[in-house]
Amino acid sequence: MSENSDSRVHRPLFSSRLAFVFAASASAIGLGNLWRFPALAARYGGGAFLLTYLVLVVTFGFTLMIAEIALGRSTRQSAIGAYRKLNRRFAIVGTLTMLVPIIILPYYCVIGGWILRYIGVYLAGQGAAAADGGSFFATFIASPFPVLAFTALFLLATMLVVGVGLRNGIERLNSILMPALILLAAGLGVYALTIPGALDGLAYYLVPHPEDFGLATVIAAMGQMFFSLSLAMGIMVTYGSYLSRDEDMETGVRRIELFDTVVALLAGFMIVPAVFAFGGIEAARQAGPSLMFITMPQIFGGQPVGQVVGLLFFALVLFAALTSAVSIAETIVSIVIDRFGWSRKKAVVIVLLLVLVLAAAPALGFSVLSDVTLPLGGASMSILDIMDFLSNSILMPLVALLTCLFVGYWLKPDFVFQEAETTAGIRFKAKWLFRVMIRYVAPAFLLLIFISSVLNAIGVIAL
Repeated sequence: MSENSDSRVHRPLFSSRLAFVFAASASAIGLGNLWRFPALAARYGGGAFLLTYLVLVVTFGFTLMIAEIALGRSTRQSAIGAYRKLNRRFAIVGTLTMLVPIIILPYYCVIGGWILRYIGVYLAGQGAAAADGGSFFATFIASPFPVLAFTALFLLATMLVVGVGLRNGIERLNSILMPALILLAAGLGVYALTIPGALDGLAYYLVPHPEDFGLATVIAAMGQMFFSLSLAMGIMVTYGSYLSRDEDMETGVRRIELFDTVVALLAGFMIVPAVFAFGGIEAARQAGPSLMFITMPQIFGGQPVGQVVGLLFFALVLFAALTSAVSIAETIVSIVIDRFGWSRKKAVVIVLLLVLVLAAAPALGFSVLSDVTLPLGGASMSILDIMDFLSNSILMPLVALLTCLFVGYWLKPDFVFQEAETTAGIRFKAKWLFRVMIRYVAPAFLLLIFISSVLNAIGVIAL
């Protein structure tokens, strides 16, 4: 594709299919792949979880992703405008979609700030200080001003990339960081297997056992796939609006799935065997900040070249966080530009200020605002946890469910087929799969995810 924009709507377009695949993959490959996927694999039977996840990615994930891309490309609008343009009565779905990145980006920048702090620690040759079993991390997140400063720094880096634009900013960043991310993940995965005892963890990670297949495994794999592919966040609608009609959507989506799955699997190779060797299966089942900022530094601290490995690891985490944050921020900026007709520069400044204000709450949620909690499921949720719960467990399944109903029953599957076949010679091969998934299977599973997530959060069930 050679055009810089769609002349009918003055909209920028990706320079090539590879640029689109890199951008969408970079969005999908985020912190969830690194600190959630390995832990879920360890918790739900290793190989059983992997096999279930792969099946769901090529069916359920494919369906939702191509539906969102079709909505964006057909309308040349981001989330709110796309739903409104196709049917004003469904504009509320676009509004709900917009809320997801607005909630996620602030706390994502807080975590990005934590990563920057650890990068600084390892660059300074002080990795041993971070390998103290959690005191270093607890002290840092309880320090208001350093956390706010690192959060602002990560947000500024994110918005600078978005401010430069689609081709000069997002495309260039991804063309550098995506290959680097994959090489780092592969290299660290190989290194992890050299740790004594790691091969036992690898065997658990890869070999499926019949007794591990069950409803809980399916729900966990479905939830991870759903979040991992950046669905129901407006990102794929936005990136679809930047995709030329000369490009094959189906092929592009399959390549995005491949990239995302490869990195998720590499994350498992890198983390599960190492953590298994360090503390056994229970340690490998950890997820979130405790895994990333406490357990992993302890593992590095016990290795001969742990200082270097720790630096490379947090560089990998930073690349994943930054590329995802850029996609989330671009989604918000695109919505603002479409809605108000502002220039990119003005939209970026406004969004930066908005996110900076919103990020203050989760940034201070472990210090001056530590008393602001929500009791759910027998646990006390911090502000960051509350924002994560609202976006991931409530809004995203709801948006995805409404999108399936909108595309499957209002627009009808033929709408997507026609959009996918806008150029002569391109044929949408998976029509039967898409039709069955968008109308029947996906809505049922999304409803199941939504209900189970809520019941799990309030302690009615345990997944």
